[in-house]
Amino acid sequence: MAQINKPDDYFTTFLWTGDGASTRSITGVGLQADMMWSKIRNVGHQHNLVDTVRGVNQRLLSPNDSGAEDTTGTQGYFNSLDSDGFSLTYGGAGGYNTNRSGEPYVGWFWKANGSGSSNTDGSITSTVSANTTSGFSIVSYTGNGTAGATIGHGLGSKPRFIVAKMRDSANNWLVQHGSLGATKRILLDTTLAESTQPFWGDTEPTSDVFSVGSVDLVNQNGNTYIAYCFAEKKGFSKFGSYTGNGSSTDGTFVYTGFKPAFVMVKRTDAAEGWGMFDDKRDTYNPVMKRVEANDSAAERTDLIWYDFLSNGFKARQSYDLINASGGSYIYMAFAENPLVGTNNIPATAR
Repeated sequence: MAQINKPDDYFTTFLWTGDGASTRSITGVGLQADMMWSKIRNVGHQHNLVDTVRGVNQRLLSPNDSGAEDTTGTQGYFNSLDSDGFSLTYGGAGGYNTNRSGEPYVGWFWKANGSGSSNTDGSITSTVSANTTSGFSIVSYTGNGTAGATIGHGLGSKPRFIVAKMRDSANNWLVQHGSLGATKRILLDTTLAESTQPFWGDTEPTSDVFSVGSVDLVNQNGNTYIAYCFAEKKGFSKFGSYTGNGSSTDGTFVYTGFKPAFVMVKRTDAAEGWGMFDDKRDTYNPVMKRVEANDSAAERTDLIWYDFLSNGFKARQSYDLINASGGSYIYMAFAENPLVGTNNIPATAR
């Protein structure tokens, strides 16, 4: 297995401030991304997600919203993902999506493998852009309405986190997490707790394919879908679970094997949001800046949530979002610095 010495070659968080220009090219991201998830921080406004398989130019999906792919760009859109950044258009109606003057933005960037190629591993042919080193792939497919259909993901190892979205019609963002298993349903764009439903065909993914039921969220006949698949890579990514202890002085510690650059957390046994935290909005402990994947609300900065440590993260809050006593949580995390590798950068607490 290839060793990742520099995690930010494959994932990074990047901040920019809008300048109100009608078009703009931004550099300094540090990688050629294939998926970008972004959010204006100080304003209550939608999240935006683009990728190179669907085509970036004026093709927005909003993780906090069940709506179909937006190709109007009425409040701004992204034109391209480039070798060291991205280009954008302000659009109308205030340009909130991309470049409103004076407003801060955050973007999370993942590297896959370009626009993708045909994959026939499953019963449904897919278009896949896969990075087997970092364990990330973007998968496009058309549903056939058949329960138990399989779709190739191109990772060569079993995904631990999959999120799928119907593109051409309104429907929820469906998540499969390895800690919940393939019999469970949880939704990215809502606060709902997990439920037992056969949306993933009640079948665990393999190193080649993931399975889907016949339901419209993932496999309605003739509808188009996009899925983002993540396999766990030692020292780079972790998709696990933990139980809250309800303490704000000695909260639950979660071992990841690396210093986190990004953590997203969801309580699964009760209705709570998907908290998103990173090392660029909070450059030192404690971690206080939070947006929620399911919510268009502005970033909150009024509470202490976590400490990012050399080998994981530790809750510093007793709130139900991250650390209710006995609460069940799932998370996805990506590394700032690994505890394994040969990059000669010490993984220390901040």
